[in-house]
Amino acid sequence: MKHIDRNCNHCNVKLVLGENYSEYRYKQKDYACKSCYLEITKEYNKVNNKIQNKLNMYVNGKYIPRSHPLHKPGNYKTFEDAAFSSLSRYASSTEGEVYIITNPAWDGWIKVGMAIEAEDRCKGYQTSSPMRDYQLEYKKYFDDRRKAEQIAHSLCSKKAKEKNGEWFKLDIPTAITCIEKIFIEKNNA
Repeated sequence: MKHIDRNCNHCNVKLVLGENYSEYRYKQKDYACKSCYLEITKEYNKVNNKIQNKLNMYVNGKYIPRSHPLHKPGNYKTFEDAAFSSLSRYASSTEGEVYIITNPAWDGWIKVGMAIEAEDRCKGYQTSSPMRDYQLEYKKYFDDRRKAEQIAHSLCSKKAKEKNGEWFKLDIPTAITCIEKIFIEKNNA
């Protein structure tokens, strides 16, 4: 034990190397005993963690590392929410596409949905399939994609053998006809 001619700057206890003080902090001329250093570190970490947490990104509750190419601080349900969150008109935007997506794992089933860009939506589905086998079968642009999707779901429900949310047990040509009918009705209105 080597006594140094210094006291802790915080609690004024005599500093003893190897007992209540480390060689490293002595070389750094940081005169805080181990107890005070731990308390200072705890307080620093509390403040730093609050700052760092504001810089973190979570998608659907999962932490996204800062090295991720789409990293953007905040909490989001999907990457699409993160991508469009800064666009003030995104939430109120009505333009976009109604689409039909299939997956051979669910033979005879189609998904009728809406998105600003159907290709991007299909790419998003690919991440949930190890086979990357979702297929964009059809898309149609509408000035009001939300309204068009509602009508498409209503029309497809009437034709489908079964329905589960936005998924319909329905052949693709019939679903396309339903969506095309929306286009015809809209232009004739």
